[in-house]
Amino acid sequence: MNIVFFGTPEFAVPPLGTLLNSEHKVLAVITQPDRPGGRGRHVSACPVKVEAGKAGLKIFQPLKVRDAGFIAELKRIAPDAIVVAAYGQILPSAIIRLPELGCINIHASLLPKYRGAAPINWAIINGEKKTGITTMLMDEGMDTGAVLLQEETEIAPDDTAGALSHRLSETGASLLIRTLEGIENGSVRPVPQSDGATYAPLLKKTDGFIQWGKSASDVSNLIRGMNPWPGAYGFLEGERVNILKAEPVEGNGEPGIIYRVSKEELAAGTGKGLLSVLEIQPAGKPVMTIRAFLQGRRIKEGMRFITDV
Repeated sequence: MNIVFFGTPEFAVPPLGTLLNSEHKVLAVITQPDRPGGRGRHVSACPVKVEAGKAGLKIFQPLKVRDAGFIAELKRIAPDAIVVAAYGQILPSAIIRLPELGCINIHASLLPKYRGAAPINWAIINGEKKTGITTMLMDEGMDTGAVLLQEETEIAPDDTAGALSHRLSETGASLLIRTLEGIENGSVRPVPQSDGATYAPLLKKTDGFIQWGKSASDVSNLIRGMNPWPGAYGFLEGERVNILKAEPVEGNGEPGIIYRVSKEELAAGTGKGLLSVLEIQPAGKPVMTIRAFLQGRRIKEGMRFITDV
């Protein structure tokens, strides 16, 4: 099968790599334009562009995917199918309807749950025990197309969004190959999505503010779901800190108030239970264990994280 691949972040690299090691032919890779990033704001290539460059593939980086010249180039390439994995732009009908076998999207949820841009993050934040990968035949809606195949996976109690994304990208790569084989031999047919859709909107940095009035379990889920980006944060006695790892522990206390401090523990009250902070990052500093953090500060019981901004 002749394929054009759309993808941008690390999540899309395993599916592209698996395609390159299969019997299918990748005619071109479409990815987002190079943009500045990191602390120095240096312009750098995205992970998919790096991978495609190593393979010597033809690469396109349209500023706007709806550009008529770009669509004309896709028509000239004439792929049998288009594969999409976390590309980052909404494809117009002219592209969706272009290939004979359609546009196949790898989506990181069990559709119709968690349609949208951040399904992995919101599944963890909402305390889900399972999620998965769906391959779907794209239409003009937001993740509303017919389902091709699905594979379920458990969400571990210590999974972060980063760890779960890595695992799901590998699952998506495997499921993609099975989907393409099924389309070719007729064993996989699109099935309309069922009712009960939920949504996973794009995350904003402000979504990471820790509301200590929620339960310790909910706050822990937020911290895991925001790791590595955009990060969960709070203000301890006025100092902004990112919290990268924490766990609920026995006890109760007023939200945001520190109730237990020792050389290796900092536990604060929540709306239900205590939350023990395990990894923390002060502004402008590296990530550190709570032990290292406490060595440099005089944190005492009764100090507090502010509960609103």
